[in-house]
Amino acid sequence: TALDIERCDLNIKGNHSNHHTELFGEKRLVVRRGQPFSIVLHLTSSNKEFIYTPIYIFVSAGPLPRRESDTKVTFSPQASTVDTEWSASAATDASGRTVTVSISSSPKAPIGVYTLTLDQLGQKTSLGQFTLLFNAWCPDDAVYMKSEEKRKEYVLAQHGLVYRGSHKRIKGKPWNFGQFEPGIVDICLKILDNNPKFVSDADKDVSSRSDPIYVTRALSAMINSNDDQGVLVGEWAEFSDGTHPGLWMGSGEILRQWAESGPVRYGQCWVFAAVACTVSRALGIPCRVVTNFGSAHDTNANLVIERFYDENGDRISGDDSIWNFHVWVDSWMTRPDLGSKFDGWQTSDPTPQETSDGVFCCGPASLCAIKEGEVGLKYDTPFIFAEVNADVEDLVQLSTGQFVMFSESTKSVGCFISTKAVGANERRDITHQYKYPEGSKEEREVYERAQHRNMLLQRGEKPGLHLKIKLAENMIVGSSFEVYALLTNNCMDTRNCKLIFYARAVSYNGKLGDLCGFSSDNLEVPSGEERRLSLKLEYQRYEPAITSDLLIQVSAITFDKETVDFQKAEKTIVLDEPDIGIKLVGEARVNQPVTVELTLLNPLPEPLLSCSFAIDGIGLTGSKPITATVGSVGANEAAKASIEFKPTVAGSSVLLVNFDSDKLKNIKNFTDVVVEE
Repeated sequence: TALDIERCDLNIKGNHSNHHTELFGEKRLVVRRGQPFSIVLHLTSSNKEFIYTPIYIFVSAGPLPRRESDTKVTFSPQASTVDTEWSASAATDASGRTVTVSISSSPKAPIGVYTLTLDQLGQKTSLGQFTLLFNAWCPDDAVYMKSEEKRKEYVLAQHGLVYRGSHKRIKGKPWNFGQFEPGIVDICLKILDNNPKFVSDADKDVSSRSDPIYVTRALSAMINSNDDQGVLVGEWAEFSDGTHPGLWMGSGEILRQWAESGPVRYGQCWVFAAVACTVSRALGIPCRVVTNFGSAHDTNANLVIERFYDENGDRISGDDSIWNFHVWVDSWMTRPDLGSKFDGWQTSDPTPQETSDGVFCCGPASLCAIKEGEVGLKYDTPFIFAEVNADVEDLVQLSTGQFVMFSESTKSVGCFISTKAVGANERRDITHQYKYPEGSKEEREVYERAQHRNMLLQRGEKPGLHLKIKLAENMIVGSSFEVYALLTNNCMDTRNCKLIFYARAVSYNGKLGDLCGFSSDNLEVPSGEERRLSLKLEYQRYEPAITSDLLIQVSAITFDKETVDFQKAEKTIVLDEPDIGIKLVGEARVNQPVTVELTLLNPLPEPLLSCSFAIDGIGLTGSKPITATVGSVGANEAAKASIEFKPTVAGSSVLLVNFDSDKLKNIKNFTDVVVEE
């Protein structure tokens, strides 16, 4: 006879503890694939003969579950099944009133929301739903990661650092990933359901979600909104009808806003990457945010960045560019489509730059393939190889129309590739995972294998003119300072050169702004000697030009018309910004108000207007940041504010702080907070 089931206990607390999903809360069952979970059937009357009762368990996912697509599976505790890797076992307690069913999902099952149904002699009973995720703890899962410390960092950590600036001034900015915040995992699955491939063929798309390669590629397309109703709209100029990318402090607010009203305005590369990391971790894929300094954008796929100038040193329009930094994500998985050699970290880039298969997406590309120059392997390896290892050629167009190359480099692109260290708020340099040491034999061999031109190989300094730029020691926003162009003549004879030295504001993606400094001179440089030209950068001139990135690009051009000898040097200045002082008053306790005192010294020689502080923290401030308006702050005076918040969850958390004003924007800091019961 059929079991008379009074209720089904999904054993959420116990299952979550075993599956490392406790942080999702106890309102729903979330488990990881390839690992058993248990449910308890409470019967209305004793049935010690359960072993003789034939029962079958059905699990199904997606709107059109099919056995052929592995989205509908049937198995039994009493009989083995040969057509599925799902299985179950069951046992009654001594009273015969409860039956504990242990269910083992396939380590290759599609991720998503499943319904669970019991079939007894044709009588079907709904037992509830559960969400199935990738499992970095399961050796048979494609995302399996051996190290527990790395699993904690790349799957479970909700806070991180995203590196920005330039390779000379690398700055880690705090970010709340918040993948375990209420509702976030549902939003992440909704992103996949909005994927155009799901719309065109839901059965195939849901079935393909068993493959982290497929999911990662879909996410790289869906985090941006260029081809679809994806999460973020990219913008690098005008932000008046949305949120400036620098104001975001975490992914949760962005994802919730997208779920409610569609594409969110606006994002730039670090925002795209951080949101992609949140979604990947929420779905169980180990993921890290990576910053590449000196990141090339190779538009014509020739693995060379070509920059064209006229005889005055002005840039002639061209599509290739080098960004001061660019941010993407690495995800951990096997690559059965490429071979085990290419398992491990895979790069994908959700920032919309170039199309791939007609869609604005990029990756995943194996780091091993990138490092070895295997640009024929999918996906988008040539583009990412160029981002970290392209050669650079600078060419000048003469009055005759002829282009003459005056500078080339193999070391300008892809340096200090950075990610947060495992278990620590420190930077880890992972350049060696992407490329061999610059100038080494291996790096050049890889470059040739990738059909690069092999130039400047292990070359020492050439005879001729050599130009470099020397920066000041302290370059704080609000101060005036001098930089120098140094011209050395290693020729056998005296050279007469025109030296042009200028500064322009620049944004992080390489887009140049207004001129903020200029100097030039005609120099006679005897053989073996050096001449210098100074350029004073005054606050009153650079302040109106710079963006919130606080970047200034200084460029020097020298030209000897007799020998048609051009030289160019370029550096990016990252202006230092003031620190925010953070002081917690008293101890932090659950549901008790806590005051945080915030201070920031205005370094500018003029007042700051419309000043405000904002704080945000998971379990500390609720679903939205708390803001305090300060108003105006005089020159060299301190902005001060006290903000009260009420923690809701005990344990360790991170409080993020943002300062904003008319002239100093998006200044950030953070502090660790331990909340007592």
